[in-house]
Amino acid sequence: MDFSAVNWLAVIVAAVVAWLFGAAWYMGLSKPWLKATRLDPATMSKSPLPFVISFVAEIVMALVMSLIVAAMTGGEPSLVAGLVFGFVLWFGFVATTLSVNRYQGFDWDLTIIDSGHWLGVLLIIGAVIGWFGAADVAG
Repeated sequence: MDFSAVNWLAVIVAAVVAWLFGAAWYMGLSKPWLKATRLDPATMSKSPLPFVISFVAEIVMALVMSLIVAAMTGGEPSLVAGLVFGFVLWFGFVATTLSVNRYQGFDWDLTIIDSGHWLGVLLIIGAVIGWFGAADVAG
């Protein structure tokens, strides 16, 4: 794996923007999400750990997206390529896991809310990675 093409600034910016999108997404959909998950806010943990874990996960996603986009575009990422790869990765790896909620007995509302979040995250990460482009490597 060639990490020299990774634009680390793009990875961090993509993770931050994706994390902020997630915060806005779930704040806006908090009531339907809580209902769909059957969680009671009064009994939920107030720990910041899930938010930290989410941010670390989005850094990993942005790094992997950066490597995939660089490899598939010959080191010449673009906004369009990033969006396409974001959608393809969502379709291949997130949309195909939608059956998990069926096994857990949750309604489609939870599936739609969560999968919409991950679609937005992957499109944002792909767009930022593509827009920033590859790292400038002096050779």
